Amino acid sequence: MTHLLQVVLLGLLYGGVYALLASGLTLIFGVMRIINVAHGAFLVLAALFTFELWRQTGLDPLLAVAVTTPAMFAIGWLVYRGLIARVRTAPVSMTVLLTFALAITIEGILGMTWKNVFRSVTPSYFNESFRLGPFVVSKPHLFGFAMAVVVLLGLYLLLTRTWTGRAIRSASENPEGAELVGVDIRAIAALTFAIGIATTGAGGSILSVLYSFFPASHYVWISRLLGIVVLGGMGSIPGAIVGALLLGVAETLTVDYVSPRWGVAVFYVVILVVLLLRPRGLMGARVREDVAA
Repeated sequence: MTHLLQVVLLGLLYGGVYALLASGLTLIFGVMRIINVAHGAFLVLAALFTFELWRQTGLDPLLAVAVTTPAMFAIGWLVYRGLIARVRTAPVSMTVLLTFALAITIEGILGMTWKNVFRSVTPSYFNESFRLGPFVVSKPHLFGFAMAVVVLLGLYLLLTRTWTGRAIRSASENPEGAELVGVDIRAIAALTFAIGIATTGAGGSILSVLYSFFPASHYVWISRLLGIVVLGGMGSIPGAIVGALLLGVAETLTVDYVSPRWGVAVFYVVILVVLLLRPRGLMGARVREDVAA
């Protein structure tokens, strides 16, 4: 029983980090109806950025969040203005193709710069752990989880306690009504995309400690994140958090009791099953197109 609880605890720690990684992806879809297939590539970019900061300066990867988050925000804003804005109102298939091409382009640039070599960040506490009664919790997992919670809390306060957040939520729920009361939908779309990419800055820094990564590993991450947001409900941040915790636990249980090779497969299976049985996910809203008409 103790071993089972230990595995579940580890899954919850992973799930908290996954929730942060998926929050930006589901936020962008909720406001803009864009499935950003390049989200995983931005995560790997932020992880490699963190690696270089750690290698060159010795900066702790979790403190590097203060650097990578605004840097990825700026990159997200530029990408939106230069590319995404041109297809914002196009069919979803067009935005999927564009962001997929963007992901491949980022992978190519990272491959030329850093080569396809596995890397990871190993701070001084990398192999250390805390003992909490019968449970052992590694410091990287606990610190990464804590940082993810802090960033998610900041995102929650931004969306619920500021005028900018209210504008983002109104643009998500009723864009026509938001425009009628003076919300600049195009500016909010750019800001939302930049915030969504900014979460990959914090997420990439945490990821760099917990996982080995290389440029092409973004395919693994986008599959995991799509599994999370599909399970939770596309566009729902609370749903993404619930889905991330559930899949974090499911992954660790599968790795421990079945085989490590099946760990990633859990996310693919979830995508398939949820799309077949409950397409709107656990907390996604059912939308009736005929109401607008």
